[in-house]
This record gives sequence, structure tokens and C-alpha cells, in this order.
Amino acid sequence: MKAGKVVLALDGMGGDHAPDVVVNGADIARVRYPDTTYLLFGDPARLKPLVDKRKGLATSVEIVAASDAVSADDKPSFALRRRRQSSMWLACQAAADGNADSVVSAGNTGALLAISMVAMRMLEGAHRPALASFLPTSRGETVMLDLGANLECDADNLAEFAVMGSVFAQVLLGLDAPKVGLLNVGSEELKGHEELRQAAAWLRREGSPVNFHGFVEGNDIGAGVADVVVTDGFTGNVALKAIEGTAKLTFLFVGDAFRTSTFAKIGYLFAAGAWKKLRKRVDPRRYNGGVFLGLDGVCVKSHGGTDQLGFAYAIGVARDLVRQEYKNKLVEGLAKLRQITSAPDASEKVVQASGGTA
Repeated sequence: MKAGKVVLALDGMGGDHAPDVVVNGADIARVRYPDTTYLLFGDPARLKPLVDKRKGLATSVEIVAASDAVSADDKPSFALRRRRQSSMWLACQAAADGNADSVVSAGNTGALLAISMVAMRMLEGAHRPALASFLPTSRGETVMLDLGANLECDADNLAEFAVMGSVFAQVLLGLDAPKVGLLNVGSEELKGHEELRQAAAWLRREGSPVNFHGFVEGNDIGAGVADVVVTDGFTGNVALKAIEGTAKLTFLFVGDAFRTSTFAKIGYLFAAGAWKKLRKRVDPRRYNGGVFLGLDGVCVKSHGGTDQLGFAYAIGVARDLVRQEYKNKLVEGLAKLRQITSAPDASEKVVQASGGTA
């Protein structure tokens, strides 16, 4: 475990409601994590009055001037070329240079990925970053990746993501040997495309750095069949948006049902306590804080539209990853994976089969 203070670089100007949400979120996190201090990047004229309003926050925050900001409409290539003095760039650079242990931003996702990759570069043994986050399930929480950083992945990428997700779950969920599943169209070994089957063959081998459960299907995610669900970014992003949309629709239907009659409204009064518990359990703010795994540094992406509580949760994710020395554990896991994939019989052909849906 890392000793001493944890220093986090915050993109003070990133997000739909910046800088208020960033500053207020840091104030909430300050109380929760007294072992953490912050470098707050952005416009001092806007940041300082907000910091001064929060009693005691100034002692934990150092404001670092940034003359520019990445906008929500900026393309990643434009942000790389023209936003070198932005709060996002400077925050990522602070983490890359060792002046901060991690960076947290609610800004433009594509720009943050591009900037963090250039500033931090890839961790030893990793070839692509994967965006990972948590989802609530019937058994607790599940880590899912990739959620959109890579639209297409080969077997090597998927196997690496499995290791990244396993270490992530160990560190943040406290699991000794999290079960890892590859998202597929069926649970049978011969289902899916060749890249999936090859990655599964590697992860099943003796000496694998992950506790491989096998293939999982879409309906297994909410059931918590696996602690870590691995897929390509295209599939993962579609699955995540479908889950979020279904959750919103369910709440809409239930809310409408409670308004259909006087008796239904009375029933809501009796069920209000349970309804409040349900809302808290699936509150998206509690799962805020996606992480670009595989970088030679810790970069946490907060949802752009989150409030101060959600941003505080994202700060907590960054702090915990640093404190638990996630990077060192990931390097060890990736090294074990390379021993498996480079073994003489590790590249044998996977049996070809059509992968229709069950």
C-alpha cells in the first residue's frame, strides 16, 4: 500500500457543470479522505472564489493556472494539437511527470483518452487502454470493460483487458480472485468469433493470472454471474447504454403506475422507504468514475453531467487505485499473461465453428 499523502490532479474546467461541481466534489472528498490533497487546474479567477466559499478546502487545494479548456465539442486530434495549455492537458501532464499520483476529469472523453495516452503512455505489457467502470448487480457490483475506448479488439487485447479488469476488481472491490467472463452470444466454448475463442483458450491455461469463469451472455451481467465482464468497446458501450436505458424506463413505468389511482398513491406512501432504498442502490452517482486501464498512470473519467456527489465518488476511485498500488499489481499480471501467450503451444489454432445465437 502506498504510504504518505495522495496527490490528485483535478481538471477544474472539465464537465457540464464545471467548475462548481469539481470544487464542491473535492470538498466532499476532502472530508472523506483526509490523506488526499489536490492540484486544481483551471482559471484562478473562477476557481478561487469557489474554493474560498468552502471552509477548510483551501488547506487541501493548490490552484494551478490554466489559460485554456477542452470543450465538449473538441475532437481528440484538435485537443492534442491546440489545447496544450488547457486544464485537462496540464492535469494529465502533472500526473505523467509525477507531480500528482492521478488525474480526474469530467471533460470530453475522447480528448481525455487521447491526451492521457500521449502524456502518460502505455504501461509495460499493455498495448491499448480500456475504459472500465462498475455496474450494480443482484450480487453486488460487477466491473465491465471496455466501455468504448476500442471499437475493435483482437484476442491479445481481450486477454489483456481480462487481466486489467481482474486487478481493478481486486483493488476496488476487495476480491481475492474475481471471476472473469468474456461477453459472448452463448456460454458454450465453441460460440463466438475466433478472437473471443482464442482469448478464452489463453485465459483457461494453467498459470493464467485470472480466475477465468468462461463465456457469459448479456443477461448474465445483471445476475452477477461474473465479477468482471470483458468485451470490445463497441459491444460494451452498446450494452452499457442499453442497461442504463432499461433502468430509466423501469423507473418511469413504476412511477407512472403509482400515479394511476388514489389507492396506488396511498400504496406509494407505504412503499416510500423501499423505493428510497432502491433508488440509492442504483444511484448512478455511486458508480461514477470510469478508469482508463493500461496507462502508465491513473486516469479517472467522471461522467460529464454528474453532480458534486458523483464527482466525489470519482475522486474516491482515483484515490483508492493509487493507495492500493494498482499499477504495480497490473504489471505483474500482464507479465504472467505474456508467459502464457508466448508459450509454444499457446498459438495453436482454435477450432473453427459458427457462432450463432442460442
